[in-house]
This record gives sequence, structure tokens and C-alpha cells, in this order.
Amino acid sequence: MMQNVHLAPETDEDDLYSGYNDYNPTYDTEELENDTAFQQAVRTSHGRRPPDGVTRPMTAVRAAGFTKGALRGSAFDPLGQSWGPAPPLEARSEDSPEEKIRQLEKKVNELVEESCIANSCGDLKLALEKAKDAGRKERVLVRQREQVTRPENINLDLTYSVLFNLASQYSANEMYAEALNTYQVIVKNKMFSNAGRLKVNMGNIYLKQRNYSKAIKFYRMALDQIPSVHKEMRIKIMQNIGVTFIKTGQYSDAISSFEHIMSMAPNLKAGFNLILSYFAIGDREKMKKSFQKLIAVPLEIDEDDKYISPSDDPHTNLVIEAIKNDHLRQMERERKAMAEKYIMTAAKLIAPVIETSFAVGYDWCVEVVKASQYVELANDLEINKAITYLRQKDFNQAVETLKMFEKKDSRVKSAAATNLSFLYYLENEFAQASSYADLAVNSDRYNPSALTNKGNTVFASGDYEKAAEFYKEALRNDCSCTEALYNIGLTYKKLNRLDEALDCFLKLHAILRNSAQVLYQIANVYELMEDPSQAMEWLMQLISVVPTDSRALSKLGGLYDSEGDKSQAFQYYYESYRYFPSNIEVIEWLGAYYIDTQFCEKAIQYFERASLIQPTQVKWQLMVASCFRRSGNYQKALDTYKDIHRKFPENVECLRFLVRLCTDIGLKEVQEYATKLKRLEKMKEIREQRIKSGRDSSGCPRGRRDGSAGSDSGQNCSAGSKGERLSAQLRALPGTDEPYESSSNKEPDASYVDPLGPQIERPKTAAKKRMEEDDFADEELGDDLLPE
Repeated sequence: MMQNVHLAPETDEDDLYSGYNDYNPTYDTEELENDTAFQQAVRTSHGRRPPDGVTRPMTAVRAAGFTKGALRGSAFDPLGQSWGPAPPLEARSEDSPEEKIRQLEKKVNELVEESCIANSCGDLKLALEKAKDAGRKERVLVRQREQVTRPENINLDLTYSVLFNLASQYSANEMYAEALNTYQVIVKNKMFSNAGRLKVNMGNIYLKQRNYSKAIKFYRMALDQIPSVHKEMRIKIMQNIGVTFIKTGQYSDAISSFEHIMSMAPNLKAGFNLILSYFAIGDREKMKKSFQKLIAVPLEIDEDDKYISPSDDPHTNLVIEAIKNDHLRQMERERKAMAEKYIMTAAKLIAPVIETSFAVGYDWCVEVVKASQYVELANDLEINKAITYLRQKDFNQAVETLKMFEKKDSRVKSAAATNLSFLYYLENEFAQASSYADLAVNSDRYNPSALTNKGNTVFASGDYEKAAEFYKEALRNDCSCTEALYNIGLTYKKLNRLDEALDCFLKLHAILRNSAQVLYQIANVYELMEDPSQAMEWLMQLISVVPTDSRALSKLGGLYDSEGDKSQAFQYYYESYRYFPSNIEVIEWLGAYYIDTQFCEKAIQYFERASLIQPTQVKWQLMVASCFRRSGNYQKALDTYKDIHRKFPENVECLRFLVRLCTDIGLKEVQEYATKLKRLEKMKEIREQRIKSGRDSSGCPRGRRDGSAGSDSGQNCSAGSKGERLSAQLRALPGTDEPYESSSNKEPDASYVDPLGPQIERPKTAAKKRMEEDDFADEELGDDLLPE
């Protein structure tokens, strides 16, 4: 049964309030064609009501700019521009509590961010200050919020971030007590969700403080509060527990932790630590199994074949070239390098102990590595085996091991040949060193170590220009090759190109800031450039790095001495003597310094030490005796001269001192010493005449020395044989071949030369005056006996 449809007109909000009483017609669909009003409405095409003088308001389209005025013929203004400017915004009240809280909260967040940024930039002190400031402002914020709103409306996330950042900054500044207190505040607050995880950080602090028992306690507490779904975090905490057990020497507990990790989620660090634990307890079989587990850890990186273009498509090649060295690829390289480092270190650690000898152990490791994904490491292990032979001084086995690589691929061949070249260079077999250096360079022209070794062999042959070219090529291939840079500096020194040498050493100093060798070379170059002030400055830096280097101290003392600063020179010479009391040059300078300052008593100890170091050098003992005489101890001086005469009976200078001293003191031994002095001087003259005659004449023919020639010749040969016998007798005397300073140019009397030089005038006693009246005076000493 059909029902009549009643169509109601459009209604809006205004019509709802006015009702429908004014107009509510009923339409008959059969008479629509004869309905004049309906036809008029259709013609208007807008479905509006017929214009009967009453216009219904259309509020539904008022937002689009349609108004009643538009129906009355006004201009169309959908943007409402005819209404004039918009009224000004209401000013925000900055004095309202809500606004103050909002601004303070914003400031706290900014301080936390600034603290984190300062920490990442390395400014730990500023980071801590910002964190403290954020903490103070956050407490003020909490008090203000409690006054305005309910306590449950406090921003707990902001409080947590402020406290956590403050604890982190305390820990970064090594203020561990304050960091632990701050972490305790967070952990004890039950309103902070998941705060128990911070016990890991507390355990880390106790580990840094070497409080291992508490560290393990907090690690285990954190492990209990972390659900099993967080597998990765639980593994990391267990790894920390294992490391702490290793530090405490509880290797069995550490093994349990690492074994669990390797069974659940194997990784390189846990595998390596497991090997260390088994190494500590000496379990060979477990070491082998752990090494195999370490080898089997998946790297989860792409193979190098991925970065090789399969076609000549330029777009594909461009994409592959772009991803060859992107951040992901660099991360893969770092992971692979770390894995190789762990494996190499573990192999070098266990190889000497897992078998009867280290060579057998290395062979086992090599076989295991060859059967794994690290095939390239096998060759490196073989080279390490050769280096181990070198450390054990077994050079033959090292050479044999390295020679096995001559038929391997170019990279391994170059590395082996480089080591062989270095080995032969150390043994001064420069021909072999040069041969293997050539082999290394030919196998890999871009190997900086091979080029450096080749330069060294050329340097040893004296071709410095060519050596410099090899060093330059090594630097072009690897600008960080410090050995080549150092050697090219030495080469420029040999070529007297001091400016270029200085430039090389300064560049090297920028790379190796605390290298003693580099600092010394810079100082030495400045000294060669006759710039002593700069040389002294760099030597001071050298001493700050190696304060006990006696050679550097003596060098600095010599520079101050050349500048005329005796006090500074004495300070550094004395420090050098304190660290190395066997340097003759330093001992000689200190003795001469005390003599110049008229403290002969203090000079005695240095000359006595020199005589102990060089007991066959008579000049040190003569200086000791002269110091005794100058200090007024004549009896001690006489005893010292007698002791020298017993050790060196042929020494003319000692006898002259004895003759003069015995004469002035009035001893009976004077005649004995005078006779010995006269005999020695006569023998000395005969020897000098023989040497002179040997220079002036060609000598006797060898055939005539046996008497086969005439009488005159026979007489000459007889004289020559007599001279040889006399010379043999002189050589048979003790001390004949020892260096000493003779006085052959003087008359054979008892005059002598004081080895300490002229003496400064002092008040004289009566005995001294009497001795000086008898010509017992100091005379000038030649440069040969004076200390430098």
C-alpha cells in the first residue's frame, strides 16, 4: 500500500526556533505541470521558494559570504572585505599562573637540551652546570604547579628527564657519589615506570669504582626487573656480569654467563671473553671449542660482490658507486675489522698453549680459519707466526715461513717480502734487503711499507736523493705513513736541506705530539741552523715528555754552556749525571766546573768516578792527585801519585810530580824517583830517534837481515835488530800502550804541568810559600788534558 509523501521545506537553525505554522503546503505530484509557483521555482534553477514577497533567511551559506544584502543587489563579497579590519587579538596575560608555569617548563626543557649538547661537544663542566640549573628550575616549577593545580597533574616525564640527565652528567664528570644519590632518587620513586632499569647505570658506576660485588648485585637486580621479551637488553646485562666476574677472578661464573650468551645470542665480544676465561683456567679443549664458536658468529653483512656492477648500465653503476662508501658500508667495514681483530688476537693468545708448541698451535688456528668465512685471515696468521719466530730470535724459521708466501697472491707476497726486507736490513745484509724490497714493491706498488723499506736500503747505500724519491712515493700512497715522513726528514738532513727537514719533522710532530724522537730531531735541526734559543725550547719540550733522558739533559746543558749560562748548564748537567752517572763527558764537565769555581774538593769525586769507568786512563788519576794538592792535602796527593806510579811505572808525568813533591817535602825517595825518571826519558828519546830514523830511511832489506850482505849492511841490520829488541822491552812495560800526555819536548828535568790548569791566587801558608820559592808553581796545561 502506497503512502503519500509529505515534502517539508529546508529548515535550519532559525526555522527550528520559529516553527512551521506560517507555511506548510501539501504538494500534489499529479498537478505539478499546472502549478505556476512550482514552475517558477524550477525556472530559477536554485530551488528557491517562489518570490512571494517573503524571503526566508539562508543562514546555512552565510559563512561563504552569502547574505541577505546580496539578494537585494549588493556587491558579491565572499571574503568579507567590506566589513573592515578584524578586531585586534586579545593580549595574553603574562602574569597569569598558567602562563608562568608554561614558560618555566619551556625553560627547563631548553636547559636539559643545552646540557646534552654540551656533553656531546665534550664540555662536561658546562653540561653539569646546565643540568644543575635545570634541576633547580624544575623544583620551582613543581612548587608552583602544586599551588595552582592538583598534585596528580605534575609533569612526571619532565621530572624524570631532569633527574636522569643530572645523574648522567655527574657520572660523566666522575662525581660518582652524587650520581648514585641521584639515581637512587629515581629508583625509589614508585611513580616512575621502568625506573628499575637505571640500576644498570648504577652497576656501571660501581664497576668504575672497582666495587665489583655491588656492581654484580645491581646488575642482577636490573636483570630481575627486565622482562624476558627484552632479550637484547638482558644479553647486554649478562655480558656486563661476565666481565665483572673476570675482573674479580671468578672465571667459572664468567664462563657460565658467556656460555649462556653464546647459546642464546652469540656475538663477538662474548665469544672473545669466553676464550679469555678458558685461557685463564688453562682448559685447552674448551679454548679450541670457544675459538670455533667465535669463528662461527655471523657478521650479518653483505658480501663485496654486491658492490660489483653486473652490467654496463650507467644508472646501475652510478647507484653502486654511490653506495660503495656510504654510512652503511662503512659500518659493515668496521664490523668486519672488529671481527678480524678479535679473531687474530684470540689466535695469537691461544696458539702457544693449545698444542705442544706455538707453531703447531698456529697451524691448527690457520686450518680452522681457512674453513670459515674469514679465509683471508689465514695468511695474516701465517705472517704473525713468522713475527713470533722473530720475537723468539729464531730468524731462520722466520725467514723460511715468510719465503712460503713468494708464490701467493700479490697482497700477501708484498707483506711477506716487506717483512723479509726489514729482517735482512736489521742484519745489515743490504743486498738481500734491497732484493726483497724490490719484490714487495713489484707485488704491490701502493704498499707504503715496501716503498719505505726500499728507501731505507737506498739510504744505506748513500744515495740520499733516490731514497727521498721512494719516501715521497710512500707518502703519496699513504699520507699517514709516519715512518716515511720521519725518514725523509733524516734524508733532508743528510742533504743539508735543513728547511725541508724541519718542515717534515714539524708535520710529523702534528701527528705524533709526544714522540721523543721527533722532538729531538726538531731541536737538532734548529741547532744545525744555528738557532740555539729554538733548539733549547724544543729540548725543554722533549724533557717534559722524557724527564729522565740523560742525553737530552746533557745536550740542553751544552747549549746553555755555549750561551754562557753556566748556572743553568750546571743544573742540567747535574741532572744528567744523576740519571746516568757513567757519561764521561758529563763527569768531565762537572769536574771542570768545580775547578773553575775553586771547589777542588767537590771535583775529586767526579774524577775518581771517571777513573773507575776508565781505569786505564791515567789522566783521571792525575787530576785527582792535582785536586788533592790544590786543596792543601799534600800527603794525600803524594800517596795518590805513588799509587799512580805503581799502576803506570812508565808514566813520565807522574814521576815528575813525585820528584818535585819529594824534593820540596824532603823525602829520601827523591833519588829513586829521579833515577827512574832519567832512565825513562832516555829510553823515550831512543824510541823517538828510532821512529824518526825509520821515517827518514827505507830500512834494511829483508834479505840482508840474516847476514848474507856485506859488513856495512850487516852492521846496519844489527843496529835495527837492537832497536827492535829495545822497543819490545818498552812495550812489555805495563801501561806502555795506554794514552797519556808526554813531555818529550821539554828538558829531562823534574818540571811538570798541572793537569788542572793555572791556580787562582789564594792566601798562602809558610809551607806553600817555601814550595813556591822552589819553583813548585802551577803552569798552563795543554788543551789535551783540560776538560772540555
